[in-house]
Amino acid sequence: MISMQKIILASQSPRRKQLLEWAEINFDIAISDADESYTDDLSIEEVHVFIARNKENAVLQKLNTNNIILAADTIVVLNNEIITKPEDRNHAIKILQSLSGKQHKVITGVVLLQREKEIGFADVTIVEFHTLTDEQIIFYVDKYKPYDKAGAYAIQEWIGVVGIKSINGDFYNVMGLPVSRVVQVLNKF
Repeated sequence: MISMQKIILASQSPRRKQLLEWAEINFDIAISDADESYTDDLSIEEVHVFIARNKENAVLQKLNTNNIILAADTIVVLNNEIITKPEDRNHAIKILQSLSGKQHKVITGVVLLQREKEIGFADVTIVEFHTLTDEQIIFYVDKYKPYDKAGAYAIQEWIGVVGIKSINGDFYNVMGLPVSRVVQVLNKF
């Protein structure tokens, strides 16, 4: 493990926690209760960093720490439209039907803050699904219940293994955090 100061992860995402553990980054978790909504005047390119910054600020107000705070938000974009987390089973099925056989973008906005120094960036990965049958989509939704996931899927689950035709970019970005880029930025602090 490379020596690095402990950071604060402003997220309750088990996937982000797992990715930081795999990278052997020393961290604590501080759950952010920040509002994840955004205004319509933001461009798609601004939404994810805006939400990540809100998460970071919520944790900073709670902790008042000198540690680096890491916040992230992942969105899925299809045809220049943000695909949200599904509201329920039917919505999850509809989302996956819309992604079937098509390319979409997975964008993770990351913000790191220590005292007055802040670095924010976005990482983009292009994902293409094979054409999925309704039976495959229903099986996935009923078994894995992807209601807490942008785009209604997790690449590391069954649907990623059998349904993804190609990815162009960072695989771990699709899981929720472009870890290698995060490590590069952390080294700048």
